[in-house]
Amino acid sequence: MRYLIWAVVALLGYTLVPPLVKLATADIPNEVVLLISNGMLVVAGIAIVVASDISVTPYLTHERAIYAYGAGIALTVGIVSYYRALAAGPVSVVVPIFGMFIATSSILGIAVLDEPLTGRKVAGIGLAVAAVYLTSVE
Repeated sequence: MRYLIWAVVALLGYTLVPPLVKLATADIPNEVVLLISNGMLVVAGIAIVVASDISVTPYLTHERAIYAYGAGIALTVGIVSYYRALAAGPVSVVVPIFGMFIATSSILGIAVLDEPLTGRKVAGIGLAVAAVYLTSVE
């Protein structure tokens, strides 16, 4: 159940990101805000690896490293696009659309990772789509 605590901490932390990015990009180019905020993430990641005394080198060529590289590419495209959308549009529209990744990731988990499809998941995905539509239409 420890993962639930981390999930709540992630929720609380990430809740602040869009409004802070929107405020910052009012006077700072979104590319610079991206560099500052994500640069801090990289520094934190390095510090955590160093503090954990984990050797990174053997994992760079691990057979599953391709997934980490793919995740990095997807994360880069997603976050760069997200920051540009936040700089250009309202948080109340951009965040719900971006947040659809919850439903689309669930669909991929079901389709690609053979996770079970249940009526509850179908209903949840349907409600997520409805919620995004209702919150993002101006």
